[in-house]
Amino acid sequence: MSKSPATHAKRERPLSPHLTVYRPPITMTMSIIHRITGGALYFGTLLVVAWLMAAASSQPAFDWVNWAFGTWLGRLILFGYTWALMHHMLGGVRHLIWDTGAGLEKHTASRIAWATLAGSVLLTLLIWIAGYMARGAL
Repeated sequence: MSKSPATHAKRERPLSPHLTVYRPPITMTMSIIHRITGGALYFGTLLVVAWLMAAASSQPAFDWVNWAFGTWLGRLILFGYTWALMHHMLGGVRHLIWDTGAGLEKHTASRIAWATLAGSVLLTLLIWIAGYMARGAL
C-alpha cells in the first residue's frame, strides 16, 4: 500500500448547487406550484363542502357562511382558491399537451409554462370581474 500524502489528503469536492446559486427553470417552478395548488385544492374543496352543507342545513348556517366568505379575508381565500383551481387546471392541460409528445423542446416548454402562469392569472381576474358584474357591484 502506498502511503503517499496524495492518498490521505482530503480532496475538496464540489458542492451541489442550491437556491442561492442555481436559478430553477420556469418548468420546474411551475411543476412545484402545480403540486402546491393541488394540495391547496383539498382545503378549498372543504370550503365548498362547508358552503353546500350550510345551504342544506339551515338559513342561519347559510347566512353565517355567506358572511364569512364575504369578509375581506374570506374573499382573499376564495380568490386564492380560484387562482389555484385555474392554475392547476392549466397545468393539467400543459401536462396533457406534453403527454402527446408536443411542446417538449426546452424553449417551447418554457413558453407553455409562462402561458400557464399568465393564463391562470387572467382567468382568475376574468372570473372575479364577471362575478362582480353579475352582482352589479362594478
